[in-house]
Amino acid sequence: MAAPKKGRGPSGGQGRPGRALVIILIAMVALTGGMFLSGHTTPRLGIDLAGGTSITLKAKNQPGKPNAINPTNMDTAVGIIERRVNGLGVSEAEVQTQGSDNIIVNIPKGTNSEQAREQVGTTAQLYFRPVLTVAASGPEQPAPSGSPTPSGSATPKPGESATSDDKDKDKGEEATGEEATPSASATTQGRAVTEGLKKAPTPTPTNSGEPKPSDSPEASPSADPATAKLQEEFAKLNCADPEQRAAAGKDALPTDSIVACGSNVPGSYEKYILGPAEVSGGDVDDAQGAIDQQTGEWIVSMEFSSAGAKKFQTITSRLSQQQPPMNQFAIVLDGEVVSAPSVRTALSKNAQISGSFDQQSAEDLGNILSYGALPLTFEEVSVTTVTAALGSEQLKGGLIAGGIGLALVVIYLVAYYRGLAFIALLSLLVSGILTYTIMSLLGPAIGFALNLPAVCGAIVAIGITADSFIVYFERVRDEIREGRTLRPAIERAWPRARRTILVSDFVSFLAAAVLFLVTVGKVQGFAFTLGLTTLLDVVVVFFFTKPLMTLMGRTKFFSQGGSWSGLDPKRLGAQPPLRRSRRVSASTEPKEA
Repeated sequence: MAAPKKGRGPSGGQGRPGRALVIILIAMVALTGGMFLSGHTTPRLGIDLAGGTSITLKAKNQPGKPNAINPTNMDTAVGIIERRVNGLGVSEAEVQTQGSDNIIVNIPKGTNSEQAREQVGTTAQLYFRPVLTVAASGPEQPAPSGSPTPSGSATPKPGESATSDDKDKDKGEEATGEEATPSASATTQGRAVTEGLKKAPTPTPTNSGEPKPSDSPEASPSADPATAKLQEEFAKLNCADPEQRAAAGKDALPTDSIVACGSNVPGSYEKYILGPAEVSGGDVDDAQGAIDQQTGEWIVSMEFSSAGAKKFQTITSRLSQQQPPMNQFAIVLDGEVVSAPSVRTALSKNAQISGSFDQQSAEDLGNILSYGALPLTFEEVSVTTVTAALGSEQLKGGLIAGGIGLALVVIYLVAYYRGLAFIALLSLLVSGILTYTIMSLLGPAIGFALNLPAVCGAIVAIGITADSFIVYFERVRDEIREGRTLRPAIERAWPRARRTILVSDFVSFLAAAVLFLVTVGKVQGFAFTLGLTTLLDVVVVFFFTKPLMTLMGRTKFFSQGGSWSGLDPKRLGAQPPLRRSRRVSASTEPKEA
């Protein structure tokens, strides 16, 4: 009794092949149902198939940082741009370096792709700078009635970080339009500005907010070339001019005092003299667009790190003791003042940026602040719109090639394996269904997008899957050639075929994994698809091909070894049954003894 049990050992529990078939059938139904329920019935397409935008960014040298363009900063910039774009829900965006100072960004056509394009090259250098001087700026220079605050300075709404000071506003409205003369208050303000400019002199501001060189003996000794140049830039700056507005405040070091433009009210502009930065965007832990519950308007809510909170508390504590406009801090993004609220009391952990935000602009600013500032400044060298026409033609050519390859595989299987080709074709069909449904579900799940290299990987997988069937079929036929009947041949062939299939698939998967890790861009699509289909090949062979082969071996068509079954012993050159030769040798042994 022990010998027969030992002979059944290789079956590996295949007395119930229906169970494995039910498992894979349930998996197929679940994946297909999930695909239809999620509404993603087709795989997400990459930029080469769906079209999109290709952007080339070139890193620029920064003042005071001659060696800023290096591989470390370039890699950091790539990571930040990827997180920004993915934070908007745009998947399959390709961001990679080209050469030593270029970054290529490919954004597929789809939801939020335009927003992503606007954010990819935004440096997002955020600084909190104290306001030293402010004035209206534009084609028309109305003289405010003595108020040193800009016309839009009361626009920032009350929030956690800063509020407008109504008392100061009222004082400004009561002032006359006549030009002020130097006074004790002006001298006090001048001293505060001088301190903010690192002991550099500043002109006594006039009631209109324009700096005016003071003729008093007290101010003249403090003049120096750097401050004079800053005053001259401020006097000449016209923020209504797009070119001047874009150039103001750019390429300045955080330790520099700068002139900058801002706009709290659409169509009107203010120009500022700002002191050195005291808090940076790197001190922001999190930022997001939100609706102010008090005003119902869009704001950007920020949360500082512990170190940033201390810095913010220091600056707001000092500014809250100042007179307008030096009780304001300017929130400067890439050289532009996006908000300049006044400060009433010291604040620390949280802050809000208010201004003329809508939902998109608030969410965009929150997104780029959340993922940090780029370590380099970039200029947009080229923007190319990629149409899906070329990709569609290439996809069509690829599908034709894949169809021809599949047809040749089918012809070969039918001509050489005959009835066994039925099992192979069903296995290929199951593998195709699993691959398609999983690719469709991976689009919304992890952002996987099907591009042309990925299609190539799927086509290559046809040969890998067919190779597994051939290995198993040949092992079965070898067993039949040695004289065994079909059912024992199926079970005895499986362990050897299984080892060969696993080794082959492991090598293929290892190659795909290495290729995925060491490459970037579209080649990763090829590697990912190749690895996925290799894993599915193992699943299909173990849970479908082998159980189905076991069931087919019990049918009359295959078990009798007909000429069209692909298992005809005569065609295979089978030897006499091994069981008969064993009986003969067993009967002769006693006689010899």
